[in-house]
Amino acid sequence: MRLLLIGAPGSGKGTQAVRLAERFGITHISSGDLLRQHVRDQTSLGQKVKQYVDAGDLVPDSVVMNMLRKPVLAATESGGYVLDGFPRTVEQAQAAYEVAKGLGAHVKAAIHLDVPPKQLVLRLLARSRGSEDSQEVIEHRLQVYLEKTVPLLEYYQQREWLVTIDGSRPVDEVHESIVSRVSALSTSSTA
Repeated sequence: MRLLLIGAPGSGKGTQAVRLAERFGITHISSGDLLRQHVRDQTSLGQKVKQYVDAGDLVPDSVVMNMLRKPVLAATESGGYVLDGFPRTVEQAQAAYEVAKGLGAHVKAAIHLDVPPKQLVLRLLARSRGSEDSQEVIEHRLQVYLEKTVPLLEYYQQREWLVTIDGSRPVDEVHESIVSRVSALSTSSTA
């Protein structure tokens, strides 16, 4: 099973990815967690990443793809993955598909967590207390998501199996909706 979670910052991708990984016995791969680890470790990659993140911009494709290659391959060989945080643009998705297809590691289903913008801002403000995320940075991140990531929905609708879930509901309800839809997919085809 190879899943991708798509959603704006604050939509619950990380929470749902962890729960799905546990539920289905697959690996959770978070590009954000991997990038943050590089920043914490102050690697040369981490220093570059910090500049983009602090401005609310996306990290360049080549950096993220190179960082994800080994974890995705390892997860594919051990039963599958739920990918959270990448790809974030159609160009990233196309490039990742070409690389992963040849390795038998491409995404089989994309799950879109749909949350109204006002609720996203409130969630992110609550989550950012004590951090450097101002409302201005949060709103910029959401604008980047709308411009760069929302077009992924059409891409995955045409390429793989795309499911949209109301992510504004309680965490358990969202999780059960995803499990129900993914289980239906698994019985109708190989995910």
